[in-house]
Formats: sequence, structure tokens, C-alpha cells
Amino acid sequence: MAPGGLIPGEVALAREFGCARATVNRALQALADDGWLERRRRAGTRVALSPLRRAQMSVAVLRKEVEALGKTYGHRLLMRKVAGSLLSLQTLHQADGIPYGIEDREIDLTHIPAAGSADFTILSANEWLVQNAPFDHGNMSYMSEGATAFDARHLECQEATPLLVLYRETFSEAGRITRVRLAHAPGHVVRLQI
Repeated sequence: MAPGGLIPGEVALAREFGCARATVNRALQALADDGWLERRRRAGTRVALSPLRRAQMSVAVLRKEVEALGKTYGHRLLMRKVAGSLLSLQTLHQADGIPYGIEDREIDLTHIPAAGSADFTILSANEWLVQNAPFDHGNMSYMSEGATAFDARHLECQEATPLLVLYRETFSEAGRITRVRLAHAPGHVVRLQI
């Protein structure tokens, strides 16, 4: 169908494809959320004139990121502390034994109680959460920050050295799963595909 074209209603599409109207509604809403359709109450659903192009990001598994560079991944759990329902972790990620990033993370044990007994010395919290804690939304911010004393000590650089720092939170319907600050070693490059 051409851009701007009116597509059939939900009832007609459900009949044509032999499925429930609710299934059609979810599919149309997903296409609208991705910018392919424009939905207006009482005006119908049209193919977008100028579909939005959105970049989608996933939570990177640092082990896979390091291995994709042809290097050997390692990590070291520096601190583990529980205060109330929050599990706090500090982890040094390495590539060929050289600092790759320093992670400061909180996990809400109210929503992910299994994290309380997970052995993050074997599998990093980053990878464990990707495998065990599905989320439905979150936010990410990258910024340049001067290395703190903590960053500098573990990333083997001078204090105030410019670092690329990621802040990320992920949420389920129940609430926040995790909050993380990941300071990358000096010279880190983020490559995205669009």
C-alpha cells in the first residue's frame, strides 16, 4: 500500500487473516509505535507518509563485546553489599587483562530476588541480568565525565581523564530492575548500526 493509504479496519483484517481483533490491534499498534503507521481515532489507520527511522539499542553483554574485538574477556567483582532490598555491586571488566570498564550497579532484590544468591564472580551481573531478568523498558544516557578517583584507580588513568560513561536503568511492570553506571576505559568507542 502506498504512503498515506488507508488500511482496512481491524474487523476486516481479523477476518482476512483468521485471527482475533485484539491480535490485529496489537500488531497495528506495534507498527504505529515503530513509525510505520499513523493511527487516529475515527479517522482510521494510514501508512505513514514519512516513516520514522528509529535506532533501537539492546543491552550489550560486555563479554561478547570484548570477544568481538578478538580479546579475552575477564571480570573481577570488587564489592558486593546488600542494604535493605538493594544489592550493590562494583565490577571491573577486562579485555586481555587490561581494564575495559568499571561498573557500579544496584539491583532491586524486590523484583529480582534470585540475584541475591547469584555468584557474580563466575558470571558478571551484566550477563546474568540479560539472561535472567527480562525488562520491558528502560533508559540510557552516554556522556563524557572526568575520571573519579575510583575510576582512575581501576581504569589505570589519571583523575579527571575524559571517560565515556553509560548510565542505564531497566524496568519491568513491577518496577526498576537495575541501575548501572559504566565508565569505559580511555579511548573507548561506541559503534552503532542504523
